[in-house]
Amino acid sequence: MPIGSILFTPIVKKLQERHGSRRQYERMVNSSSGQEHLTKFETQFLSGRDSFYWATISSSGWPYVQHRGGPPGFLKVIDTHTLAFADFSGNKQYITTGNLLTDNRVAMIFVDYPRQARLKILGHGEVFEGKDAAEWLNRVEVPGYKAHIERVFVIHIEAFDWNCQQHIIPRYTAEEIHAAVHELEEKVTALEAENKALRQEQSEKPKSEKNQTVST
Repeated sequence: MPIGSILFTPIVKKLQERHGSRRQYERMVNSSSGQEHLTKFETQFLSGRDSFYWATISSSGWPYVQHRGGPPGFLKVIDTHTLAFADFSGNKQYITTGNLLTDNRVAMIFVDYPRQARLKILGHGEVFEGKDAAEWLNRVEVPGYKAHIERVFVIHIEAFDWNCQQHIIPRYTAEEIHAAVHELEEKVTALEAENKALRQEQSEKPKSEKNQTVST
């Protein structure tokens, strides 16, 4: 379903009407065929993320936003409407886990800062532990990452939407910066080696030859 069908509550619609944006968003909702199935584009985007934020709702009614991170690709796209990832040993607060056991609705946001892209996802989360998680472990394992998997989170997507790029400031990881300047670093290294060789060659010339070179 269109994400607006979930988020545009009656009071939200009244506010849109008051501020002149209701007609625009109504057209968007009516013209959408429903964005609950990921395409190849979203799959590639999600598979490259090394972090995201997601919100759950506690039994007290308060929302809770949490940052999740790991090696690029730790979030697995299982199929066109399912995501999953391993929950590694952490601070043992279990707030998100507890929230999902009482209200399984989740809101997620993924940002690619260098490309200024932002994706929102709404869905329902499941928590798998112990024997129930056995069938998921191989699917969410991160090669080379040794942390212990305590449980597995599985998200069933209800809707998603791409946000505008405005105000997303490009930010880069150390690895991304290194990749961007790698060619320049290689050129600098080659020039330094060339200068060193020239200095060595100059220092090895006989004194008379050096004087002759200067006088010439």
